[in-house]
Amino acid sequence: MGSYANNNLLKGEKVEYEAYLHWKIFVRLSGLLTLFIYPLVLRKTSEFVITNMRVIIKKGWISRYTFEMNLNKIETVNVDQSFWGRIFGFGTITIVGTGGTREEAQNISKPLEFRRKFMEVSA
Repeated sequence: MGSYANNNLLKGEKVEYEAYLHWKIFVRLSGLLTLFIYPLVLRKTSEFVITNMRVIIKKGWISRYTFEMNLNKIETVNVDQSFWGRIFGFGTITIVGTGGTREEAQNISKPLEFRRKFMEVSA
C-alpha cells in the first residue's frame, strides 16, 4: 500500500483495494526518452485506493495532487476503455460525485476491477 494512503487512514478505516498505473506508461515516448525513469517515478508516486470509507487518489512527488471523497458522496464510477485497453487491461476511471464533482484517472490497470470493488464496498 502507498505511503500517503497508509499515513492518512482514519480511525477504523481499512484499505479494501489498491490500483496501479498500467505498464503501458513505460512504452510511451516519455519513457523511452528518460530511460524509463519518468514512468517509474510516476508509477511509484501515484496511488489509487478504495477504503471502507472513501476513495483516495494521490499523484505526484515534488508537487502533490490529492483527491479524496467519501463513498456516500460518490454517485458513480465510470470506466472508459479503448480497444487496446480492453485487450491489455487498462483504462480511464472517472469518479462522479454529488454536486457534479468529477475526477479522472488515466492508464489505470484493471479499471473494471476497481469499479467492481467500489460497488462491493459502497453497497
